[in-house]
Amino acid sequence: MPGADMHDYAISKTVLLAIVLAPLIGAIVAGLFGRRVGRVGAHSVTILGVAVSCALSCWVLWQLVGQGAAPFNENVYTWFQIGSFDAHVGFMIDKLTAMMMVVVTFVSLLVHIYTIGYMADDDGYQRFFSYISLFTFSMLMLVMSNNFLQLFFGWEAVGLVSYLLIGFWFKRPTAIFANLKAFLVNRVGDFGFLLGVAAVLYYFGTLDYATVFANAPLMAGAEMTLMEGHPWSVATVICICLFIGAMGKSAQVPLHVWLPDSMEGPTPISALIHAATMVTAGIFMVARMSPMFEMSETALSFVLFIGATTAFFTGLIGMVQNDIKRVVAYSTLSQLGYMTVALGVSAYSAAVYHLMTHAFFKALLFLAAGSVIIGMHHEQDMRKMGGLRKYMPITFWTSVIGTLALVGTPFFAGFYSKDTIIEAAAAHAHEAPSWIASYGYWAVLLGAFVTSFYSFRLLYMTFFGKERFRDAHADHGHDAHDDHGHHGPVEPHESPWVVTVPLILLAIPSVIIGYFTVGPMLFATDWTGHHAQLPYFLGSIDVAAIHDTVAKVKEEHWHGPAAMAWHGFIAAPFLLVLAGFALATVLYWWKPELPAKLTRIAPVALAKRILENKYGFDNLWIGGFAGGGLKLGRLSRKNDERVIDGAFVNGSARLVDFSANLLRRTQSGYLYHYAFAMILGLIVCLGVIIKFWL
Repeated sequence: MPGADMHDYAISKTVLLAIVLAPLIGAIVAGLFGRRVGRVGAHSVTILGVAVSCALSCWVLWQLVGQGAAPFNENVYTWFQIGSFDAHVGFMIDKLTAMMMVVVTFVSLLVHIYTIGYMADDDGYQRFFSYISLFTFSMLMLVMSNNFLQLFFGWEAVGLVSYLLIGFWFKRPTAIFANLKAFLVNRVGDFGFLLGVAAVLYYFGTLDYATVFANAPLMAGAEMTLMEGHPWSVATVICICLFIGAMGKSAQVPLHVWLPDSMEGPTPISALIHAATMVTAGIFMVARMSPMFEMSETALSFVLFIGATTAFFTGLIGMVQNDIKRVVAYSTLSQLGYMTVALGVSAYSAAVYHLMTHAFFKALLFLAAGSVIIGMHHEQDMRKMGGLRKYMPITFWTSVIGTLALVGTPFFAGFYSKDTIIEAAAAHAHEAPSWIASYGYWAVLLGAFVTSFYSFRLLYMTFFGKERFRDAHADHGHDAHDDHGHHGPVEPHESPWVVTVPLILLAIPSVIIGYFTVGPMLFATDWTGHHAQLPYFLGSIDVAAIHDTVAKVKEEHWHGPAAMAWHGFIAAPFLLVLAGFALATVLYWWKPELPAKLTRIAPVALAKRILENKYGFDNLWIGGFAGGGLKLGRLSRKNDERVIDGAFVNGSARLVDFSANLLRRTQSGYLYHYAFAMILGLIVCLGVIIKFWL
C-alpha cells in the first residue's frame, strides 16, 4: 500500500505542514483576537489561510498526477511513547488523499467567501470564521493521517467543530437540541469506531496504516470469541466496528437522524460540513481501509444493506419536506447511501469519485438554498416562495445546473459517478446473486426516480408558479407599512456578489468535471477514453479480482465519456429520472392543486404521514435511546438518594447518632451509678461462666 523509498519523495514535509497549519493559524487569530482584528481582519486571515492550503493542495495533486511523484508516507512528530508503542503525527499522501485535500480546501475556500455575505449582519461573525477554519484544519488532519490514532483525532475534532457550528445560534432552543442530537448520535457511532481501532491495535500491535494493510491478509481465517461457542471472523468484527463509526459520521440508517436537524445551523456550514466534507469522512475511511474490508464478505454485505436502505428510504422522506434546506439534507442522506452501496460492492473508486463530484453540486445546491433564504429575507418554507426565477436569475440558473447534476443528467458530473455506482451494483448482483445484492441494485436504481422527483419539486415550488410570498405576507396581516418599515410586500432580490460568485464557481465543475475525470479516475484511460493509463487509485485502494465490479463496468459499458453519456439517455436510470421529472412537473407546475387532492386518498395520506414522521426514527432515538437514558439517569438518581445516600451514608450517620444518644444517657457522672453497673456486670459474667463452663 504505501509508497516509495525516502529519497524518491518529491513532496516535502514543509508543504504538508503548511497545508494543515495555515487554516489553524487563521482559526486562532479569528477566534482569540477577533475583537482586535475586526470583521475584515477575521475573514481576511481565515480566507488567506484556506487559500494557501487550497493552492498547495492543488500543487501536491499536480505533483502526484502530472509529475509522477512518489506517494509520501512519513511520521513528522512523535506524539507519545508507552512501552513499545509509539504514537505519531504523520502524513500519507497518495492520489486518494490529494483528491480529498483539494475537494476539502476548494469547497471550504468558496464557503469562506460566501460567508462574508451570508453572515454579514450576525454578531458572531468572527467566531463563525474561526469555527469553519478550525473545521478545515480538522478535516485535513483526518484525510492526511497515516495512522489510526491521528485518524481518530481528526474524526473527533470534526465532530466537535460540527457540534459548535450546528449550535452556533445558541439562543435558539432548536439549535441546541440539534447539536446535542448530533453529538449523542455520533457518540454511538464513535464507540463502535473506537472498538475497531482497539481491535486493530490488539491484533496487529500497531496503528500504522502501512503495517496494518500489509498484514491484512493474515486476518483471513483468524477468529475471535465474543460469545462462548460462537466464533467470529476477526476481519468481520474489525470492519463492522469501523463501519459503525462511518454510519455515524456519514449519517447512515439508523444513525442518520442528526443530519436533517443539523440544518438549524447557518447555511454555509450545511454546505461545508454536511454536504461536501465531514459526512464524507466515513466514505473516505472505508475506502482507505479497503485492504481490510476485502477480507470479509460479511462486512461488505452489511455495508451494502445499510447503504441501500439509506439511499432509497431517506430519499423518500425528501419528497414530503417543505423546508428548502431539509430537502437538500435528505438528498445528501440518499447520495451518501449511494456511496455506501458502492463500498459494499467493492467499487471503492466509484464511491470516492461520487464523493468528489457530489461535493461540488451538493455544496452548490446548499449555497443556492442559502441564497434563496437571503433573497426571501430568511424565509425557508418553499410553500411561501414561488416565481423567484425572475428576481434571482443567477441563483435560479445555478440551482438548475446543480439539480441536473444531482439527478444524473448525461454529460453532467453526477451522471458519470452515479451511473457507475448503479452499473457496479448491477454487476455485483449478477456475479454474486443474493437477496442483499438484488436489494442493493433495485434501491439505487429506483432511487434515481425519487431523486428526480424531489429535486424538480424543489425547483418548481421555489422558482416557478404563483408568487406565494405575497400571499404569505398578506396572511401575516401586514399592512402597507409593516413592522420593519417596508412599504407593502417584501420583494425578493438577488444575493450580493460574495454569494453569487461561489455559486458560479461551483456550477462550473458540476457541469464539466465528470467528463474530463471519469476516464482517468475510474477506468484507467485518458479523458477521451482511448489511451490506457495506470489506475488512478493504484496503491491507494486494494480490490480483490473477484470483487472488482468497476473493472466489469469498464468491460461492458466503457467506450469513452461521450459514448457513456449518449448511451445514458436510453438507459434505465435516466428513464426513471424522466419519470420523476414528469411527475413533479404535473404535480407542482401544471396542476399545483393536485397534491392537496391526492392527500385525501387514504393510502396516499397514510404514506405521507409515515414519511413526515420519518418512519418513527426520531421517536425511537428521542423516546427510546435518549429517553431511555434519561429514565435510567432518573432511576439512578433515586437509587443514589434513597439507597446509597439514604440507607448507607445518611443511614449510617443516623444509626451512630441514635446509638450515641442511648450511650450518652448512661453517662450520668455519679460514682455509685458506675459501681452499680460494674457489680451488675460482674454478676452477669459469673452467671454465664457457671452456666456454660462449670
